[in-house]
Amino acid sequence: MEPFRCDWCLANPTYIAYHDKEWGVPIFEDQKLFEALLLETFQAGLSWWSVLKKRENFRDAFYGFDANRVAQMTQYDVDSCLKNKGIIRNRGKITGAIANAQAFLNIQKEVGSFSDFMWSYTNGIPLQNKYNKTQELPQTTALATQMSNDLKKRGFKYIGKITMYAHMQAVGMVNDHVLDCFRRNEVAALSPST
Repeated sequence: MEPFRCDWCLANPTYIAYHDKEWGVPIFEDQKLFEALLLETFQAGLSWWSVLKKRENFRDAFYGFDANRVAQMTQYDVDSCLKNKGIIRNRGKITGAIANAQAFLNIQKEVGSFSDFMWSYTNGIPLQNKYNKTQELPQTTALATQMSNDLKKRGFKYIGKITMYAHMQAVGMVNDHVLDCFRRNEVAALSPST
């Protein structure tokens, strides 16, 4: 018998695998956080599925999500991305990814790690939400709005409050698996506080 899952992931096997293995798992490594952030910014205004199914193409186009390489991308790289049918071809989001890589590196220089900066919003501990249904999940929160505003002041692009909350969910800063989902307690057990 199949375990009970959050209903947002049931559309296809790729979505299910993402839900079962990645969504909500706390990420503390800078490069993985950069990857998640880059992908979330391309999702802005679109469905997560539209990004998830193209993730490997994004990986190729953006130098394996290496922030140092992305920060140095040139107009030639931008033009190549605009011709790449395997990714979302939006000039603003592509140039935004470059600006975000530069801002990301600036935070690393200032704080020591991007992870320390981001996780400081939750004191390094994932927030454990308790929702019964997917429909109860908020699109954003006051904390996501604060993060969005702070990152925009530091030069980040396409980092609205809804995008930031989706990022927090994806990288495990919040555990939004519904109470009956089999992954809820598994993800909660990964928290440094447990």
